[in-house]
Amino acid sequence: QVHLVESGGGLVQPGGSLRLSCIFSGSIFSSYAMGWYGQAPGKQRELVVVINTGGGRNYADYVRGRFTIYRDNAENTVDLQMNSLKPEDTGVYYCNARVDLLGFWGQGTQVTVSS
Repeated sequence: QVHLVESGGGLVQPGGSLRLSCIFSGSIFSSYAMGWYGQAPGKQRELVVVINTGGGRNYADYVRGRFTIYRDNAENTVDLQMNSLKPEDTGVYYCNARVDLLGFWGQGTQVTVSS
């Protein structure tokens, strides 16, 4: 069973940076597309970025140029570097692993952007 654990969230001022990490276990990491999703208060969870098994990345328009995803197939991790954070980036960020029709979620990590 795939298990995902996120870390790295916290409180940051507008314009600041955070780096989220997700540790994958329970299966063959390199076989999974990995993604980060964000859920703002009162809103639906939405895609932030996904990185496929070949390293191709697909960013949501609102984070392109500010966020960068990295995957390390040796360490079974996927990180999200978040720069130039805005108050509207506030929410819970979830790590996702997907292969074929199977998807798995972590428990989420809270990001709060506020002065």
